[in-house]
Formats: sequence, structure tokens, C-alpha cells
Amino acid sequence: MILVSACLLGINCKYDGDNNNHEIVKKYLKGKQFVLVCPEQLGGLSTPRIPCEIENGNGFDVLSGKCKVKNKDGIDTTENFIKGAKEALKIAQLYNCSEAILKEGSPSCGSNKIYDGTFTGKKINGKGVTAAILKNQGIHIINEKDLEK
Repeated sequence: MILVSACLLGINCKYDGDNNNHEIVKKYLKGKQFVLVCPEQLGGLSTPRIPCEIENGNGFDVLSGKCKVKNKDGIDTTENFIKGAKEALKIAQLYNCSEAILKEGSPSCGSNKIYDGTFTGKKINGKGVTAAILKNQGIHIINEKDLEK
């Protein structure tokens, strides 16, 4: 079973109310069993919502309390991101997911790159909060860009 970021399959759960519909992901999943999640919605954030970024760290740092996730207005959304990550993990465990396809760049789902917390569009190496918690539990993570190769 594969855990998949819902936005990649056309679910309008992105921060701006849109999606990241990705045909290559759909093609990859054809004939496979998968379950969709949006960790940010699972954590109680609305859609649409004010964009959020991890400040001064990555998802592992958020989980260990070393840094926070804040929205563009400076409001701390760390607890929402941690709750969403824990809920996504529960779903992954419930369905015995061994793999996850997550949206690259997201503060929740980024698997290689995340935004740097300055809201300037700059990306840094690192995992989002959900990607980090899944990785900690041994779930293999890829993103839509990995499937494009």
C-alpha cells in the first residue's frame, strides 16, 4: 500500500485551494493500492490557508522542538503540522504503507527540498514534518519529481 499526497491526484487541498494534479503519479499508481492524505488538513488547517514555512530548520527539527512552522503572517502553526504528521503516520500504519509519494517542497511533505522560512521562494535541502515522521518509521519516501526521471 502506498501513502500519497492528495494534492498530487487532483484533490483541492493546497494552501491556495488548488491542487498539484500530476499525470505521471497517476500513471505510476495505476493498478496499485494507495491511500490519500493531506497532512495540513489532518492537522486542522483550512483550505485555503495562509502559506506556511519551517523557520530555521527542517521537519526533524520541528518534531524535536528545535524550530517552528509559521504562516506568512507570523502565526505559529507548529502544532497543526505535528498533529497532521502524526495523523498521516497513523493512516500509513493502519494501511501498512511501506512507501509514500509526497509533494516536493511542501513544509509537510517535502522529501528533499523545503522552503527556507523566509517566504522568498528560496528552497533548502530538508524534509517536511510529515516526511520526517514517516522516514523515522522506516517508510520509503519518494516525490513526484523522482517519478519524472
